[in-house]
Amino acid sequence: MARPSVPHNRMPQEWEESVISPDALATEAPLADKTALVCHVGLVLLSGGTGGWQVRNAMNQIARLLGIRCHVDVSLLGLECSCVEDAEHCTQVVTLHTSGVNTHRIWMLEQFVNQVTTEGTDLTVIEFHRELSRIEATKPLYTCAMQGLAAGLACAAFVFLLGGDVEEMLCAGIGAGVGNYIRNKMLRRGLNQMFSSALSVAAACLCYFAAVSVLEVLLGVPTQNEAGYIGAMLFVIPGFPLVTSGLDIAKLDMRSGFERFGYAFTVIVVATLAGWMVASVVGLAPGALVPLDLTPTQYLCLRLLMTFIGVYFFSVMFNSPARMCAVAGCVGAVGNTLRLELIDLAGMAPELAAFLGALASGLLVFVAIRYARALHIPCFPRTCITVPSIVIMVPGLYMYHAVYALAVFDMTTALDWGLRALIITVFLPIGLAFARILTDPRWRYCT
Repeated sequence: MARPSVPHNRMPQEWEESVISPDALATEAPLADKTALVCHVGLVLLSGGTGGWQVRNAMNQIARLLGIRCHVDVSLLGLECSCVEDAEHCTQVVTLHTSGVNTHRIWMLEQFVNQVTTEGTDLTVIEFHRELSRIEATKPLYTCAMQGLAAGLACAAFVFLLGGDVEEMLCAGIGAGVGNYIRNKMLRRGLNQMFSSALSVAAACLCYFAAVSVLEVLLGVPTQNEAGYIGAMLFVIPGFPLVTSGLDIAKLDMRSGFERFGYAFTVIVVATLAGWMVASVVGLAPGALVPLDLTPTQYLCLRLLMTFIGVYFFSVMFNSPARMCAVAGCVGAVGNTLRLELIDLAGMAPELAAFLGALASGLLVFVAIRYARALHIPCFPRTCITVPSIVIMVPGLYMYHAVYALAVFDMTTALDWGLRALIITVFLPIGLAFARILTDPRWRYCT
């Protein structure tokens, strides 16, 4: 079905049509053209889903290259940028039409910015814009079917970490795979995000129950239901904006941080309410998880493996290249397993364990980047590794419990689960922020 022609509410920016001096070198262009180039860089990076600090940093690098000063205010979907050259001022406001995550685009844009700022540039204004447009127009690395498979494998691994057994992992993988396939199909057709999230979660939950029914009725295999049911909908939890919102707030980038958090919170509420509606129809209520019959050593090994698988395929869902997925998977395997072992073996509070797990992930990425640079190996953007590595720590189980209790007007239980989910979610970016403060002077000081 062809996408219908709908008038733009947020009108697209026609970069090449607004150029004043297309054949002038970017470094010698009029201020209006330089401002447009700075804004174009920021908007491409913002469309990749990264936080306000990284967007501002890239725009500042280009502004210094062009010999101007840049002052920018970053929001979830737009930029308000004012550039100064001598006594001349120019201000532009540009916006996106939707929000998403594309770590491959973030990486390509960062490579381009580092290249032109390190080696200089002889690109004309129009060539500069076309290079940025080429990065922006790069097709996703994975098809909708591959994204569905990735969600299935990631959520199946997540179910084990929640305490589910093999049957639940299988059923949750089927549900999440179908749900994320539907969601990606809808988003690539430009359909509304909230509608897409709700419909895909409902489809995932229905597919989960269909798979459970097949196992129980035809094969006589009993299942616990709850862990798999919650795991089947976790592909829609917006972990990337949830974590980057905390990082923005840590850098006092309040507008970007709170808008990102508001967006993530809205998606979570819509998705979990859709899951609750399906649960109420089929008569499933959350209950206590049954511990698996495994030794501590078996738990340790399986947690390392399942966390690696989960983080790897969550990174695929963020459109990360395979090598970036593998690095994030290794970092996440250490950080998340440390978190779970601290809770089980040391009796540590989940909130403190989440902080230490995220801190460990941030420090591991710093060590990996130092090692790669020493060997002259190209490095990935730090955000593209650290954020996916701790997304698996986001307490989706707690969030669903809170929304379910709220929907049945059990306010005490809703408050209990909701506050626990909120505190753990807050501690995750705090852990990453502390790791960044300890290892990066640009975060350690107010610059």
